[in-house]
Amino acid sequence: NWCFLPGRRVQSSKLVPTPPRLLTEEEYRLQGEVETRKALAELRSFCQSPEFSAWSTVSRIQSPKRFADFVGGASHVTPNEVSVHEREFGLESLFIDEQLFEEDDDDDDED
Repeated sequence: NWCFLPGRRVQSSKLVPTPPRLLTEEEYRLQGEVETRKALAELRSFCQSPEFSAWSTVSRIQSPKRFADFVGGASHVTPNEVSVHEREFGLESLFIDEQLFEEDDDDDDED
């Protein structure tokens, strides 16, 4: 029986999967950028393919010129959209969130 014990330990360890390694913030951001660029390239490629029905798509969207520019290689976001995003989710918003949480902490201390 003693020769079977090590085998049982190895066998039982194989049954429990190891948890995946979590990404750092930098790895998460980088992966998001890479995957977004790849998906946008695939979308452009599909929009330029013969299977794509350009007329039916253009007739349903709000900004056909912007769509045509995107398919031609232009950015998928406008500079204005970038600045709004930066205000809402960039470093500026982190500073504002930090101030809000500090104020909440101060209010809790007073109670």
